[in-house]
Amino acid sequence: MIVALTQLLVLQLVGEVIARGLKLPIPGPVIGMLLLFLLLALRRGPSPELQSTSQGLLQHLSLLFVPAGTGIILHLHRVADEWLPLLLSLLLSTLLTLAVTALVMRLCTRRAATGE
Repeated sequence: MIVALTQLLVLQLVGEVIARGLKLPIPGPVIGMLLLFLLLALRRGPSPELQSTSQGLLQHLSLLFVPAGTGIILHLHRVADEWLPLLLSLLLSTLLTLAVTALVMRLCTRRAATGE
């Protein structure tokens, strides 16, 4: 478990270094997640340690929302001041996510049907 957690944190750190070093508008953890995806694609899947560690993290994912919820409560006045842009960005990002997910699902279904 320590090796898998270290691997995840190192990839996040590398993503953070890349984001700050190149002054990218993308958060470091997102770049780290992309690097993890590329690593998993090259390895053709996760190692058993990474898979079990990831499953453990996913089972307790709700705990990671506690700091975010606390931050929202702490800055509730800002949410009240900027509710319209927040609402619009949430709606647009949700619709975009649904559209991309549907397109990827269609592509995967076609590939599965043709046997690729």
